[in-house]
Amino acid sequence: MATVVVVGTQWGDEGKGKIVDLLTEYADIIVRFQGGNNAGHTLVVDGEKFIFHLIPSGILHEEKLCMIGNGVVLDPAILVEELDHLAEKGREVTPGRLKISMNTHLIMPYHKGLDHAREAAKSKGKKIGTTGRGIGPCYEDKVVRNGIKVGDLLDPVLFREKLDANVKEKNFILTEMLGAGPFDADAIYAEYQRYAERLAPYVANVSVIIDDARRQGKNILFEGAQGTQLDIDHGTYPFVTSSNTIAGGACCGAGIGPSKIDKVIGICKAYTTRVGGGPFPTELDDEVGSHLQEKGAEFGATTGRKRRCGWLDGVVLKDAVRINGLDALALTKLDVLSGLERLKVCTSYRIGGDSIHSMPGNIREVEAIEPVYTEYPGWSQSLDEVQEFDDLPQEARDYIKRIEDLSGVPVSIVSVGPARDQTLLLENPFG
Repeated sequence: MATVVVVGTQWGDEGKGKIVDLLTEYADIIVRFQGGNNAGHTLVVDGEKFIFHLIPSGILHEEKLCMIGNGVVLDPAILVEELDHLAEKGREVTPGRLKISMNTHLIMPYHKGLDHAREAAKSKGKKIGTTGRGIGPCYEDKVVRNGIKVGDLLDPVLFREKLDANVKEKNFILTEMLGAGPFDADAIYAEYQRYAERLAPYVANVSVIIDDARRQGKNILFEGAQGTQLDIDHGTYPFVTSSNTIAGGACCGAGIGPSKIDKVIGICKAYTTRVGGGPFPTELDDEVGSHLQEKGAEFGATTGRKRRCGWLDGVVLKDAVRINGLDALALTKLDVLSGLERLKVCTSYRIGGDSIHSMPGNIREVEAIEPVYTEYPGWSQSLDEVQEFDDLPQEARDYIKRIEDLSGVPVSIVSVGPARDQTLLLENPFG
């Protein structure tokens, strides 16, 4: 029996979906614990691509139970769309295979309206790069105790009461402060009552189910979204998401005590990417950056936006090891580095002549960072057919060893391609 948390170590898009799909084979339950449909996990199974925004990546394993925890903010329209899409592909998701926490907060149409209107009102250079999915405004309502939970949705009287109060307030902000159009409470009520009917069979107390499963000796996998540097407390604020993306978020976002977590696995791309606004110390605006972007097919699974690419940032990685308490790393997209003669890894920062070994908390200092690199030899061989670690080019094995030395934790999984079977499992966290 083991409980394992999987988190991103960079700015998201590290390949968590693929690794979760791999580890799901050894788990009984998979739990998504934070974020919303601003995250996108891409899987390639038998040549078929699946992109999930809300449903845990383990849903493709029909014998597994997947759950959406209370730390997630849920857009019911997107969830229904994902359920329908899977059914069309012959992979129907029954209430016996998916549970939604009654305490999960709902994204409402006015949340998305506020998201778009606020971003549009920001001047150039101040934009966060939000996906416009209503994630931030939903978490905002949760914190100020105005939120509407999934459990409220199942009580039409309570839902209407909360809806009316929110629409009145949000319409004032939208029309009087942001110059945007208002929302109609009656239309929202009618739409969400349809969602209530559809989703009611899936609603449960996720925390209780997790505790019962743990006592029964079952393996539980907790799936995070985004990455450590997008954490609301520990990321490059304000260019962050609105939830705690780090491993500790699994406890709050699913309802399990920290002493019950056995292992934490950090997903680390062999280079670094970022989508949207915000500082990116190792960003490359040259041929190497183009190589990484094109060969790595670096487009956001949620937005379709081109990802910014750069060398591996060892400072960001070491921060992730410390903040998450990582036990091991899963290194993804190693194959993308094939064909580069020289590789660089940022081992520290320089700010105004001072050497810095962790991400500063002051955004002006972050924007002034000069990365300090160590250079290593690359390799020319394709990794497409690699089946064993020893089959990797010596330079690739050396690169992995240097990442282990830099981070202080072992690499237990290596991904050498997008397909499910292009993954080397060096050590199974479930034993």
